[in-house]
Amino acid sequence: MNTKFLKELAEILDSTGVAEIEIKRWGTYIRLSKTPSGVVVSSMPQVSVNPTPVSAPVSPSPSSSASVSPPEQEAVEEREVGEEKEEKRRENLVAIKSPIVGTFYRAPAPDAPPFVEVGDIVKPGQTVCIVEAMKVMNEIEAEVEGKVVDVLVQNAQPVEYGQELFLIEPL
Repeated sequence: MNTKFLKELAEILDSTGVAEIEIKRWGTYIRLSKTPSGVVVSSMPQVSVNPTPVSAPVSPSPSSSASVSPPEQEAVEEREVGEEKEEKRRENLVAIKSPIVGTFYRAPAPDAPPFVEVGDIVKPGQTVCIVEAMKVMNEIEAEVEGKVVDVLVQNAQPVEYGQELFLIEPL
């Protein structure tokens, strides 16, 4: 095992927002994680050892000793309404996700314009960005026809497998 390679992977893990790196190649499996060794991350459902009862949040009643001022209550209600609207809006959107771990690039070259901007119409098969992995530039394509509503990642930022990159409003 090449220790220089392992050190480089550890440095990437420390210097980025990536929580875990897994590499499988030529019969070797490497997994580096920022997760403490006492915690196991799994896609299987976990059963809690010490279950704690979860109670529904109690909204203060006019007769309770802890009262919320009307402006604060209005702000809470407005935030909840805004969250509900955002949730409904997102239900109608299609996310373009990263198929690999790598570095996200919006343009084919540093001095070139981005592949797409917010408001652009994309067609299936159209390149929307590049994700670089191990010095290989992987073109990421739109899978649906629609309008680009949001770019969720900054240029030259690391991305994880399955991370949402763009939100598309289907036409």
